[in-house]
Formats: sequence, C-alpha cells, structure tokens
Amino acid sequence: MSDPHIESMIDLIDSHCHLTLQPLSRRVEDVLEEASAVGVRRCVTIGIDVADSRAATSLAARFENVWATAGVHPHEAGKADEGTWAELAEVLEAGGVVAVGETGLDYHYDFSHPERQREAFIRQIGLAERYDLPLVIHCREAVADALAILSEHGTREARGVFHCFTGTRDEAVGILEAGWHISLSGIVTFKNARDVREAAKIIPPDRLLLETDAPYCSPEPVRNVHPNTPGHVVHTCRFLAELYGESAAALAARCNAAAEGLFGLGG
Repeated sequence: MSDPHIESMIDLIDSHCHLTLQPLSRRVEDVLEEASAVGVRRCVTIGIDVADSRAATSLAARFENVWATAGVHPHEAGKADEGTWAELAEVLEAGGVVAVGETGLDYHYDFSHPERQREAFIRQIGLAERYDLPLVIHCREAVADALAILSEHGTREARGVFHCFTGTRDEAVGILEAGWHISLSGIVTFKNARDVREAAKIIPPDRLLLETDAPYCSPEPVRNVHPNTPGHVVHTCRFLAELYGESAAALAARCNAAAEGLFGLGG
C-alpha cells in the first residue's frame, strides 16, 4: 500500500467482507493483523448460506473486532428449502449476529431463478423483522424490484444497507428516499465507474458505509492484487475523501459512525 504512515492514522471499519471464503479463510489472523496495521481495526464478515453464516459467527466469537451476519445470498437462493429457513432461524436465535444477509436480488447472473431469489429475499425480510436486525442487501440490476419488495413486505422503518452499490444516480436517489444506507466498495475507484461516482456524490454523510467485499473487488491502485483484503478499504476511503474534498480521517469517522449505528458495533 502507498504511504503507510498516513494510512495507519486512519481508523476504519470494513463493513462488508467475506473472511470465511478462500483464500482469506486460510489465514484470517494474518489478514486481520495486516488490516489493523493500516488502520482497519474492525470488520463485518458476511454470511452467504447457512454453513457460511455459522462459520462467520464462529469467527466473530473468536475475534473481538469481527462481527458476523447470517443470510442466504441470491446466488444460493435456488438451493434453499424449508429446512434452510429453519436452520437460518436457529443461527439468528443463537445470537452473535448483527444483520440478516446478505440477501437480495441479482439479475446480472443466472445462478438462481429470479422468482426463487424473490422468495428468499421475502423470507429474510421476515427474519430481520422477527429478530429486529438490519438487512444487508445485494442488489444488481434489480433496484426497482428490490425496493418494491421491501416496501410491500417490510412492516417497519427501513433499516439496512444496499451493499457494493454499482447503480446509477437515480437508483441511489430511490434507495435513499426509501430510507436505506448505501455502501461503496472499491468499484467506485475504477476508471469506468463514472455512474457510481456520480451516485456517490449525493449520499448523505450519515448513510454512507465503506467496504471491500473481500476477497473480491480490489480497488485502485491495487486492482490487480488478488485476493482483495479488508486492509484495502483504505484506498477506497482516500479516493472518496478526495472526491468529497475532505480528509480521509474525517470521511472514515463519519462512515464508521454510520456502520456503528446500523449494526450496533462496539469500539
């Protein structure tokens, strides 16, 4: 990483990573130590199916500054059955989870039929309601449908985040007007991500989170470094700070506050 002295002065939360996925899962302790060395001292590791959610909660129990979510990713929705939802409820009932997800809709890939994705999304909205937890929402080429489902099936005030946002300014407006948070990943740093940067400019300070989505989506200037790791969120932070005309430390502080408030994270 460039300029490690400056980056080490930043205090950052990686609000969305996958420490349970390979190759990160093979060296979690080292990954967390490397992240902490550049100022990324807290991470939220995200569950993508029942087994992965259990692994995430185990990591959160093992490491003081790691928190876990539990959910079924839209790519996995086609495999879900009644047993899946009973098991996921057991994970949530056991505690140690700060959100339901990641859930949502992905119309870009054809890993699960859209109707199965919608069914799984509705199920997890219900679980979030039951356990009074926020939602972590994966949404790709499906913002209108996702917002319609949330409006129809959610019975409480919007509480959750559209993670790794890659949509347009108008889509961001719709998400924000509905009351949701938005999280930006390293994709916002890509040269061809003009639409995402235009959307980033309208996100209120109290509704913006930062993430890596590690081991995916390495940001510039480490875009060719694989796997992505939580420590790389410093690059996204510094890029956005320049976009907003503020210091990286100030941006980190307000994004941290948003993540703390949404997920109930400790220091």
